[in-house]
Amino acid sequence: MKQYLEFLKHILDNGTYKDDRTNTGTISTFGYQMRFDLSQGFPLLTTKKVHLKSIIYELLWFIKGDTNIKYLVDHGVRIWNEWPYEHYKKSKDYQGETIQEFAEKIKQDEGFAEKYGNLGPVYGYQWRHFDGPNGYVDQLKWVINEIKTNPNSRRLIVNSWQPNQIKDMALPPCHMMFQFYVNDNKLSCQLYQRSADAFLGVPFNIASYSLLTMMIAQICNLEVGEFVHTIGDAHIYMNQIEQVKLQLSRTPRELPKMMINKEVKCIEDFKYEDFKLVDYNPHPTIKAQVAV
Repeated sequence: MKQYLEFLKHILDNGTYKDDRTNTGTISTFGYQMRFDLSQGFPLLTTKKVHLKSIIYELLWFIKGDTNIKYLVDHGVRIWNEWPYEHYKKSKDYQGETIQEFAEKIKQDEGFAEKYGNLGPVYGYQWRHFDGPNGYVDQLKWVINEIKTNPNSRRLIVNSWQPNQIKDMALPPCHMMFQFYVNDNKLSCQLYQRSADAFLGVPFNIASYSLLTMMIAQICNLEVGEFVHTIGDAHIYMNQIEQVKLQLSRTPRELPKMMINKEVKCIEDFKYEDFKLVDYNPHPTIKAQVAV
């Protein structure tokens, strides 16, 4: 995936230092776009191993409309734990538990999970329950129906940015809006991401929205086209610079292929077992700490 390595290099070469909400500090640029032809392979990084299990379960979690981390924790996915844990640490119930102990409580105690595992009206809620003056809109259901019945529409959009609910979210949506496009019997998707953690977050975002595009193409009887990733604030955290340089020193390998169970015809029916990645031969994992 030379597109991604060129993206990292662009930030290092053109970015400037910028303070940020997490007080970690970043090298930041504004405005960047990558394109991935999904017919050429599944765009999962090969210059470091990426945890595909987390990507798939998170995407299924979004599709369910769920906003509580219990579903993720129950399936061994930890990528959202830091935000509710930080909230829990400020509560009167906090007794010095580690984040691992917090996750175990989420897993074992339904009441605790209900109280401290919810993230507010984040992605899944907005996809499936976008609030309006006349009730909520199931945007995902609507856009799939539009793709099937009105594929030439220029309104095939799902929006996660609900301004009057931002204050209630553990983290305002970073990947905030996506649009589908049908041409020559192929489905493409463009994502607009307002804020992009280039090293840790973006590889997940590329794979997740590429997979979503493949899933929706299948249930709409279309072939796959492109995934187009448009980014606003593209940044590398200061504590990830050495990891980025290590990744840039590696040579990309051939992309893997994603096999999806062809029997699935409804977006809600997909399960983790319906996906199989083949021919994935990445370089070793590169660890880095998420900025919260």
